[in-house]
Amino acid sequence: MNQKRQAFPFSRKRGVLERGIAEEFAMDSKGIEREVALPGLFYGYVIVFASFLIMIVMWAVYYSFGVFFKPILNEFGWSSAMTSGAFSLSSLISGLLTIFIGVLTDKIGPRKVMSLTGFLLGLGYILMSKVYSAWHIYLYFGVIIGAGMGGSFVPLMTTVARWFEDRRGLMTGIVAAGIGIGAFVGPPVSTRLIGAYGWRISFLILGITVLALVFLSAQLLKRDPAETGAVPYRGEKGGQVGFQGVDEGLSTGQALHTWQAWVLLSMIVCFGYSVFAIMVHIVPHAMELGISSSRAAGILAAIGGVSIIGKVAMGRAVDIIGSRKVFMIGFIIMSATLFWLGSAKLVWGLYIFACFFGFAYGGCVVSESPFVAELFGLRSHGSIMGLVGASFTFGGAIGPFLTGYIFDVTGAYLVGILVCVALCLVGFFLATLLKPVGRKLG
Repeated sequence: MNQKRQAFPFSRKRGVLERGIAEEFAMDSKGIEREVALPGLFYGYVIVFASFLIMIVMWAVYYSFGVFFKPILNEFGWSSAMTSGAFSLSSLISGLLTIFIGVLTDKIGPRKVMSLTGFLLGLGYILMSKVYSAWHIYLYFGVIIGAGMGGSFVPLMTTVARWFEDRRGLMTGIVAAGIGIGAFVGPPVSTRLIGAYGWRISFLILGITVLALVFLSAQLLKRDPAETGAVPYRGEKGGQVGFQGVDEGLSTGQALHTWQAWVLLSMIVCFGYSVFAIMVHIVPHAMELGISSSRAAGILAAIGGVSIIGKVAMGRAVDIIGSRKVFMIGFIIMSATLFWLGSAKLVWGLYIFACFFGFAYGGCVVSESPFVAELFGLRSHGSIMGLVGASFTFGGAIGPFLTGYIFDVTGAYLVGILVCVALCLVGFFLATLLKPVGRKLG
């Protein structure tokens, strides 16, 4: 095998020198990729599987917080605001740490980053079994678990982007679908655990599970194909389009000196505002229309469930038509369905909204990481994705608050919904402006 590996490149390089054709070297790279991948599967698929599993586990336990809400309130008699404040704090901390986590991923790689965040997340849930005071829940869930969730998206998306040039959208969609699956399976599993063992033992079980699965899965992650002697999966592209190498592209500083970066971040703020405004207020909006709480909750669940389909289907569309067009389609669908929501009065109308909105929302989510790679390359992909994540969180923090304020002033959700329509149209316009920056290496 060693003799074959040594002889192969020399014979190919001789052909390159004789013909003087750069394309021949690209064929050489493909040959090396086949040689590395032939004994087993292309390692990029291992990366996708490990990332998918991590996503399911992390988001399953995180979205289970609501299941623990009542048991904790019943034991301590705290107010709802005091208890839910811990979740708000964790969301704030995870959003702020996204930037730092992105930079760290570029510098030390996803294996160490996900090992650290998996440890923090598992530790936080184990400590939640020892809550006896209000400050405990803010420290354990708000700070420690919030810090752990800071690594729940950007490191995995960046790693997948580095391993796949072709099929990047599809692979990103599969990994991102883990969020929806986690949100779907986590609460019922936690409910059964609480019913069988109580909320303290349930937190302990979840903490040990997270610590084991996330930490072990993280050991499979590798920053880029160069660590295995391979090249990114290129399929029929042959590495001829856009930024080719995992270290090509703009630095974070260079990216921030382009107008494209600020247009992209503004677009993501519009996206985050609209998504979180709906996620927080769709249930109370439905109940204002006289719909039962169980059916209203089903509308929210439908958004999450259909988003899984949107992430996979639109992830594949990214590979065919590009991330920019998928974002444009997503914003158009969201704006149209939000306009529909403003006039929908019956439960079936709200479920139609939920299906189309969830599909479009999932498509936009899965387009973020490939879009960053298309615009700026992979050199500082993690750092730039961190800024994208922070922008989404910023918009997500403003949206629910302003929508609630508008409801308090007007006594209805119509104006707040129309604001979301307007912001989706702004997002569409900003998406039309975005074009790749071009090659700037250095």
